[in-house]
Amino acid sequence: MLSAKNLFQEILDDDESFRLFCSIAASGESQGGWENGRIAALVPADARELAPKIARHGADEDKHGRIFHALLRKRGLRPVPVPPETDYTMLLERHGIGLAHEKLRDDEPLSVWDVLTYLAHSRVTEQRASEQMHLLRRHFADHPDIGRAVRMISNDEDNHLAYCHEELLRLAYAGHGRAIQRTLRECALAEIRVYRDVSLAVMDHMGRILGWPKAKSALLAAGIHAVYAYERLAGWRRMASLRMPERRDALGGPATTAPEFA
Repeated sequence: MLSAKNLFQEILDDDESFRLFCSIAASGESQGGWENGRIAALVPADARELAPKIARHGADEDKHGRIFHALLRKRGLRPVPVPPETDYTMLLERHGIGLAHEKLRDDEPLSVWDVLTYLAHSRVTEQRASEQMHLLRRHFADHPDIGRAVRMISNDEDNHLAYCHEELLRLAYAGHGRAIQRTLRECALAEIRVYRDVSLAVMDHMGRILGWPKAKSALLAAGIHAVYAYERLAGWRRMASLRMPERRDALGGPATTAPEFA
């Protein structure tokens, strides 16, 4: 039976597919850590109260990268280069979503508009991350090898999503509501295209590693296109809505440390 649980179990059971999966995940998380770290350093004076939360966000992402590397070491594996077509974070930047890395490498302070753009981009991508981790948590929360990592990362992603909702609502109440909604819509529509393309690329690589028959690969590709069609029609709206979260001040404290998996 072709299910999300069976598919991931197949990837988990094979060293080469697991190595690629963890390498892609670690790279994306580490990139997110760098981006948040630079944004925290460059926030404008009238938004300095956000700097500790943005830094906490970046520290969490760095921690996730270390967790995926630790999972590789536990299996006696080394990371592999990430194929460019599977690099979700970099592809989003190339599509103009979020803040350009060129801007982040500079030492010029960001504007309030830049902070709004960052939060809108994060709100969309953290929605995706939270949903993906909930799926893994549903099936693998008690797995002896990855369960602890899945639970920790899932909780962090929920915190990140709550933080984005709360801070964007605060900015909306301050008079930026229309700009926020416009930016969220643009980010969401771009993200679903990138997510479709990355999903197709990842499944193509996994199929070659695991020797999937053409029929299985075609079925998975059809499923990815079906998800995109739904998201293009209406599903993107879940990424562009805002509501006050139950978790208030979710990034108000210090980041937790990465556990040992060896």
